[in-house]
Amino acid sequence: MSTIRLLLADDQALVRGALAALLDLESDLEVVAEVGRGDEVVDAARRTRPDVALLDVEMPGLDGIAATAALRAALPSCRVLVVTTFGRPGYLRRAMEAGAGGFVVKDTPARQLADAVRRVAAGLRVVDPTLAAETLASGDSPLTPREAGVLRAARDGGTVADVAAQLGLSEGTVRNHLSAAIGKTGARTRAEAVRLADERGWL
Repeated sequence: MSTIRLLLADDQALVRGALAALLDLESDLEVVAEVGRGDEVVDAARRTRPDVALLDVEMPGLDGIAATAALRAALPSCRVLVVTTFGRPGYLRRAMEAGAGGFVVKDTPARQLADAVRRVAAGLRVVDPTLAAETLASGDSPLTPREAGVLRAARDGGTVADVAAQLGLSEGTVRNHLSAAIGKTGARTRAEAVRLADERGWL
């Protein structure tokens, strides 16, 4: 049986180390690279040529979903398994659209995780079943790309003027997009709209 070469990307060194230790126990799996930032994934993959990259969603530099898309574009032969704490339906949908072959949560038992790696390496799809059901039930994000962008820019709690300056839009346009996003998320305030959209993986 040929060895499956793995790249691990997680900004938490302890989690990354634990994953590496668990996967290295499998005779057919070998961790060849570890990185702590999403924007380091493609360079590390080019150097080490992994068969499968295990990516966390929330990382500095580039999130795991953007890193998935970048890696699939740069090295189509490298498959991606997203392994995350954040089992949110919107994240699953976006990860699959970016080219991920699988999406599992971090509390997946070690044996199941190793099996998920093997299945993704073989070109199969692997998705956490509970999350798959939630994703089907939740439907697509109702937010337009511009509304999602305005909510992302509003995450830090800046004023409408701050968001407008950041995005190069007029304050009136920002207010309109925020109002639409608040309505679509069923929120009462801008902060609540950001929180709800984030929880659903729409941002």
